[in-house]
Amino acid sequence: MALLGAAITIGTGACAKKPVIAVPVATTPKFPEFIRPAVPPAFASTPAAASEDRGWAFLQSGDLNNAEREFSSALKTAPAFYPAEASLGYLELARKDARAALPRFDRALQADARDVAALVGRGQALLALDRQDEAVSAFEAAVAADPSLTEIARRVEVMRFRGAEQIVARAREAARAGRADEAIQLYSSAIGNSPDSPFLYRELGAVERQKGQLDEALGHFRRAVALDPSDARSLTQIGEILDSRDDVQAAEEAYTRALAIEPGPDLEKRLEALRGRAALARLPAEYHAIDRAPQITRGDLAALIGVRLAPLLEGGRRADAALMTDVRNHWAATWILAVARAGVMEPFANHAFQPRSLVRRIDLAQAAARLLARVAARNPSQANVWDSARLKFTDLSASHLAYPAASAAVASGVLTVAADNAFQPSRPVTGAEATEAIGRLQALARLK
Repeated sequence: MALLGAAITIGTGACAKKPVIAVPVATTPKFPEFIRPAVPPAFASTPAAASEDRGWAFLQSGDLNNAEREFSSALKTAPAFYPAEASLGYLELARKDARAALPRFDRALQADARDVAALVGRGQALLALDRQDEAVSAFEAAVAADPSLTEIARRVEVMRFRGAEQIVARAREAARAGRADEAIQLYSSAIGNSPDSPFLYRELGAVERQKGQLDEALGHFRRAVALDPSDARSLTQIGEILDSRDDVQAAEEAYTRALAIEPGPDLEKRLEALRGRAALARLPAEYHAIDRAPQITRGDLAALIGVRLAPLLEGGRRADAALMTDVRNHWAATWILAVARAGVMEPFANHAFQPRSLVRRIDLAQAAARLLARVAARNPSQANVWDSARLKFTDLSASHLAYPAASAAVASGVLTVAADNAFQPSRPVTGAEATEAIGRLQALARLK
């Protein structure tokens, strides 16, 4: 009887129910950053939903073991109840095991790709695993599914900004170290995160330009200017690339815009030089052929002087220059008129300029001497160098009418003499010789 009584007692104890654990009331959530999954309508008022409800009460009170028991019970009761998977993911985050949490969120998202709680939880797990780009994508998907998640949206903005800052810092370091390919890749990544930042396109373009990828650089500089029309540095870079390609008109436009935004002497000089080249490019083919000519004409010399020494011709007022009868249809008529008015090259007594007549050394010396007088008027101290000189030539006496011009031209360095100190007054002048002489006059007049 005693044994039977013991057996009954044991049996009765075995059949007794487990004590029910009271569900806590969490007045202050332990994990306020966790988002509780929504229960799909199909599972409303089911045992699984009830277990899910109790599990979150335990989780937010910090009782992780009982929370796990409830979430697992919900899944056991209804394997398709995917909110419990997301809840178990948050449970693993509470235990600081992001690696274990990630597959939980992924399984929930397989059931519902727009589940906000699972997307946010997945972002938190990825962030803990230092997979920031993927975390941002998860958070963005959550905000797209529920625009009311303003706090998450702000967090994404901050993450993108900080991520871009880090990438840009690495890109700049790579560029400084000469690792152009790495820098280009990093800048491209930064642009992917922040496509409306003009400075990223400007810095990427600079690296591409250094690497010789001019088409790509030009495109990125133009994009920078499209985003920020006041970006003078990008406009300058555009101008330099177009300038190197002899696209003079477009380069001049870029330089002009840059100069209007950010004036500076270097850019002014660059623009002035470009405009000079543009003006030179517009000159007739006959002008460009002068420096290769075996001998030049009076029309050629007038064009050289008129184009390259125009400031020295200012103030010419000779009335008879307008009466010249043989220059109207000549390609250099404009410059012939200018040098004749200035008295640098005079028409003959019959009012003919004879633009096709050959220029001899003595002719060039006389024109040079008249130009030197105009240089001296601008800077009198220079005149002493050639005015007081009395050079000796083996083929030109001091009594010759053209001697003073020849002496001044050689003393100033504009013309040279032969090895035997011969001036060679009647020798025809070549295009190269005339171009060099005009270049020396430019230097003396400080017109270069």
